[in-house]
Amino acid sequence: MRRAYSVETVRAAEAALLKRVPEGALMQRAAAGLAAACADLLRRTGRVYGSRVLLLVGGGDNGGDALYAGARLARRGAGVRALLVSPDRAHAGGLAAFLAAGGRVADGPDGLGGLDLVVDGITGIGGRGGLREDALALLRAVTRAHGRTPVIAVDLPSGVEADSGEVHGEAVRADATVTFGTYKPGHLIDPAAEHAGALRLVDIGLGPELPEPPDLEALQYADVAALLPVPGGESDKYSRGVVGVVAGSERYPGAAVLAVSGALHGGAGAVRYVGPGTDAVIARFPETLVHAGPPSKAGRVQAWVIGPGLGDGRWAEEAVADVLGADVPVLVDADGLRLLEPETVRTRTAATVLTPHAGEAAALLGVAREEVEAGRLAAVRELAARYRATVLLKGSTTLVAEARDTPVRVNPTGTGWLATAGSGDVLSGLTGSLLAAGLAPRDAASVGAYLHGLAARHGSDGAPVSAQDVAHGIPAAWRDVRAG
Repeated sequence: MRRAYSVETVRAAEAALLKRVPEGALMQRAAAGLAAACADLLRRTGRVYGSRVLLLVGGGDNGGDALYAGARLARRGAGVRALLVSPDRAHAGGLAAFLAAGGRVADGPDGLGGLDLVVDGITGIGGRGGLREDALALLRAVTRAHGRTPVIAVDLPSGVEADSGEVHGEAVRADATVTFGTYKPGHLIDPAAEHAGALRLVDIGLGPELPEPPDLEALQYADVAALLPVPGGESDKYSRGVVGVVAGSERYPGAAVLAVSGALHGGAGAVRYVGPGTDAVIARFPETLVHAGPPSKAGRVQAWVIGPGLGDGRWAEEAVADVLGADVPVLVDADGLRLLEPETVRTRTAATVLTPHAGEAAALLGVAREEVEAGRLAAVRELAARYRATVLLKGSTTLVAEARDTPVRVNPTGTGWLATAGSGDVLSGLTGSLLAAGLAPRDAASVGAYLHGLAARHGSDGAPVSAQDVAHGIPAAWRDVRAG
């Protein structure tokens, strides 16, 4: 599992560790890991000896890491130059070591010639509010002249926010980011994550000083495999989980089919469908149990999914109210989000999972969509707290948050191929099947998002993907996770 901590927590852990190690040891560990990562990248296209490396160096420890790493590369025969954003604020020890190793300070961004690698050491995890004008001017000049040169960021791409994943104005776009001790939220959450490229974590001994729980976590194969509900020899359809699906309308009959498809492919023991899409659902999935409604009269379920393609008529309003009155976990998506009563959600005794995209989240919060997209972490936390629910915020990085103080989960398997009509309906059914199987809401949402992303990769195989492809890819994603 990838775990991420806030800057404040990282700083406190570093302070505790510094009391137990020799002066300068942490910076040397960081520099050694950074230099190794730079050497690995250089060897992919050539070799370290004779390569041409440019350091963009800000003040403070981040610039010091870059300078000490540059010194190591220079001792291996690389030609390393440094552009100092603020020469009077450059790390004194790092600059001295860099010059002693044969590194050179460039007079400016012009006339640098060809480069094999740019190292971004302008600002570190303490940067706030975007890049200052002097740093921005330097970055623009280097980007104009060397825009195709690979870039490695030191700890975090300069100009992005470590704690929130927000990006204010222009920021470095790195091919890779080398971070130290632990991941930070900005490594995992868009839009900042888009700037980070491939991540490489360097162990500097910080682990024992980091508290529990982390601020964020990202599940990996082994974590998901441990949560998958696998039936045993004595299982029946009820013990595997019966999920009720209320979806579809005359205008959107396909939403019902896709939500049911996600639930069945996701391992539900049985699916009960209530809604106007009965004929379409039965034509595709004859094993579905159908009922005319209301949902509370449809029969036994362990969880409900409501909302995809539901529309906004009186029947839809009554169905949402009926389902939210059930004493089982309920997942609310799409049109259901517009029709729910906030106080009803807040006072439910059973679990509620809300699965908005950015536009729906903005409507629930009463803010602009752009505000949600720019500050995804703040938005998902606020939604969870305001509605006292588990919230799965869909998007370029899907986030899962609870009202209680648990780490926000970040889904690492998302892909642009999921930006297709109906894929969210599949996710709703899939997650509903996991709720019905007995997974806790946070686990069901996290595992559902993880399998959903993998399923899109299976369904597309590098080609455009439809929602049906995503649904059909779920069993393959399940097998992948179990196989490790």
